[in-house]
Amino acid sequence: MAKRPEVPLKGRTLPSPASEAPGPGLDRKKLALIHIVKKELNLSDADYRCILERIAGVASARDLDEAGFRKLMRFFVRSDYFRANAFGMTLKQKLFIKALARQLGWDPAHLRNFIRKYYRKDDLEVLTRKEASKLIESLKAVRAHDVQAG
Repeated sequence: MAKRPEVPLKGRTLPSPASEAPGPGLDRKKLALIHIVKKELNLSDADYRCILERIAGVASARDLDEAGFRKLMRFFVRSDYFRANAFGMTLKQKLFIKALARQLGWDPAHLRNFIRKYYRKDDLEVLTRKEASKLIESLKAVRAHDVQAG
Protein backbone atom coordinates (compact mmCIF):
# COMPACT_ATOMS: atom_id res chain seq x y z
CA MET A 1 0.00 0.00 0.00
CA ALA A 2 1.37 3.43 -0.97
CA LYS A 3 2.14 5.89 1.78
CA ARG A 4 -0.02 9.03 1.73
CA PRO A 5 1.77 12.39 1.45
CA GLU A 6 2.43 14.34 4.64
CA VAL A 7 0.74 17.70 5.24
CA PRO A 8 2.58 20.22 7.48
CA LEU A 9 0.42 21.71 10.25
CA LYS A 10 1.90 24.28 12.63
CA GLY A 11 5.19 22.51 13.07
CA ARG A 12 3.70 18.99 12.89
CA THR A 13 3.03 16.76 9.94
CA LEU A 14 -0.11 14.70 9.55
CA PRO A 15 -1.05 12.18 6.88
CA SER A 16 -3.12 13.73 4.12
CA PRO A 17 -6.77 12.60 4.21
CA ALA A 18 -8.03 10.58 1.26
CA SER A 19 -10.27 13.49 0.18
CA GLU A 20 -7.12 15.52 -0.46
CA ALA A 21 -5.69 13.03 -2.92
CA PRO A 22 -4.44 14.67 -6.10
CA GLY A 23 -7.02 14.96 -8.82
CA PRO A 24 -9.31 17.42 -10.53
CA GLY A 25 -11.86 19.33 -8.48
CA LEU A 26 -12.95 19.06 -4.87
CA ASP A 27 -15.12 16.54 -3.12
CA ARG A 28 -18.80 17.38 -2.53
CA LYS A 29 -18.31 18.21 1.17
CA LYS A 30 -15.82 20.96 0.40
CA LEU A 31 -17.99 22.38 -2.38
CA ALA A 32 -20.94 22.36 0.02
CA LEU A 33 -18.85 24.16 2.66
CA ILE A 34 -17.95 26.90 0.17
CA HIS A 35 -21.60 27.42 -0.71
CA ILE A 36 -22.64 27.43 2.97
CA VAL A 37 -20.06 30.14 3.67
CA LYS A 38 -21.29 32.11 0.63
CA LYS A 39 -24.87 31.92 1.91
CA GLU A 40 -23.99 32.71 5.54
CA LEU A 41 -22.01 35.78 4.44
CA ASN A 42 -24.87 36.92 2.19
CA LEU A 43 -22.47 37.32 -0.73
CA SER A 44 -24.05 38.27 -4.01
CA ASP A 45 -23.22 35.99 -6.90
CA ALA A 46 -21.15 38.76 -8.49
CA ASP A 47 -19.11 39.31 -5.29
CA TYR A 48 -18.66 35.57 -4.84
CA ARG A 49 -17.41 35.12 -8.42
CA CYS A 50 -15.09 38.10 -8.04
CA ILE A 51 -13.58 36.60 -4.87
CA LEU A 52 -13.14 33.20 -6.56
CA GLU A 53 -11.35 34.84 -9.50
CA ARG A 54 -9.19 37.18 -7.40
CA ILE A 55 -8.17 34.70 -4.70
CA ALA A 56 -8.06 31.34 -6.48
CA GLY A 57 -8.00 32.28 -10.16
CA VAL A 58 -11.12 30.30 -11.08
CA ALA A 59 -14.59 31.25 -12.26
CA SER A 60 -16.41 28.44 -10.42
CA ALA A 61 -15.86 26.51 -7.18
CA ARG A 62 -16.02 23.32 -9.25
CA ASP A 63 -12.73 24.38 -10.86
CA LEU A 64 -10.90 24.69 -7.52
CA ASP A 65 -8.14 22.31 -6.60
CA GLU A 66 -7.04 21.67 -3.02
CA ALA A 67 -4.61 24.61 -3.00
CA GLY A 68 -7.30 26.96 -4.33
CA PHE A 69 -9.75 25.72 -1.71
CA ARG A 70 -7.25 26.46 1.06
CA LYS A 71 -6.52 29.94 -0.34
CA LEU A 72 -10.25 30.71 -0.46
CA MET A 73 -10.90 29.50 3.09
CA ARG A 74 -7.85 31.39 4.36
CA PHE A 75 -9.19 34.55 2.70
CA PHE A 76 -12.57 34.16 4.40
CA VAL A 77 -10.93 33.55 7.79
CA ARG A 78 -8.65 36.58 7.58
CA SER A 79 -11.01 39.09 6.00
CA ASP A 80 -13.97 41.11 7.19
CA TYR A 81 -16.08 38.75 5.09
CA PHE A 82 -15.57 36.13 7.77
CA ARG A 83 -17.17 38.24 10.49
CA ALA A 84 -20.77 37.19 10.87
CA ASN A 85 -21.83 40.57 12.25
CA ALA A 86 -20.58 44.07 13.02
CA PHE A 87 -20.18 43.16 16.72
CA GLY A 88 -17.25 40.79 16.09
CA MET A 89 -18.90 37.37 16.20
CA THR A 90 -17.15 35.12 13.69
CA LEU A 91 -18.84 32.94 11.13
CA LYS A 92 -17.24 29.90 12.72
CA GLN A 93 -18.89 30.78 16.05
CA LYS A 94 -22.25 31.32 14.38
CA LEU A 95 -22.11 28.02 12.52
CA PHE A 96 -20.99 26.17 15.67
CA ILE A 97 -23.84 27.68 17.70
CA LYS A 98 -26.35 26.59 15.07
CA ALA A 99 -24.82 23.09 14.98
CA LEU A 100 -25.03 22.80 18.79
CA ALA A 101 -28.66 23.93 18.72
CA ARG A 102 -29.43 21.27 16.08
CA GLN A 103 -27.71 18.62 18.20
CA LEU A 104 -29.95 19.64 21.10
CA GLY A 105 -33.00 19.38 18.85
CA TRP A 106 -33.77 23.06 19.23
CA ASP A 107 -35.60 25.00 16.55
CA PRO A 108 -34.54 28.62 15.82
CA ALA A 109 -37.26 30.01 18.12
CA HIS A 110 -35.98 27.94 21.06
CA LEU A 111 -32.41 29.19 20.49
CA ARG A 112 -33.66 32.79 20.21
CA ASN A 113 -35.57 32.45 23.50
CA PHE A 114 -32.48 31.00 25.21
CA ILE A 115 -30.40 33.95 23.99
CA ARG A 116 -33.05 36.44 25.17
CA LYS A 117 -33.30 34.84 28.61
CA TYR A 118 -29.60 34.39 29.38
CA TYR A 119 -27.87 37.02 27.23
CA ARG A 120 -30.52 39.77 27.08
CA LYS A 121 -30.14 40.04 23.31
CA ASP A 122 -32.89 39.73 20.73
CA ASP A 123 -31.15 37.33 18.39
CA LEU A 124 -27.98 35.42 17.59
CA GLU A 125 -27.11 38.05 14.98
CA VAL A 126 -26.38 40.76 17.58
CA LEU A 127 -24.02 38.85 19.87
CA THR A 128 -20.45 40.02 20.34
CA ARG A 129 -17.56 37.64 19.88
CA LYS A 130 -17.23 37.26 23.67
CA GLU A 131 -20.97 36.63 24.12
CA ALA A 132 -20.89 34.07 21.30
CA SER A 133 -18.04 32.26 23.08
CA LYS A 134 -20.03 32.20 26.31
CA LEU A 135 -23.11 30.95 24.46
CA ILE A 136 -21.08 28.13 22.92
CA GLU A 137 -19.90 27.05 26.36
CA SER A 138 -23.48 27.25 27.69
CA LEU A 139 -24.81 25.09 24.86
CA LYS A 140 -22.01 22.57 25.36
CA ALA A 141 -22.94 22.40 29.05
CA VAL A 142 -26.62 21.85 28.18
CA ARG A 143 -25.58 19.11 25.76
CA ALA A 144 -23.39 17.43 28.39
CA HIS A 145 -26.25 17.62 30.90
CA ASP A 146 -28.66 16.08 28.38
CA VAL A 147 -26.21 13.21 27.75
CA GLN A 148 -25.86 12.52 31.47
CA ALA A 149 -29.62 12.72 32.06
CA GLY A 150 -30.53 10.62 29.02
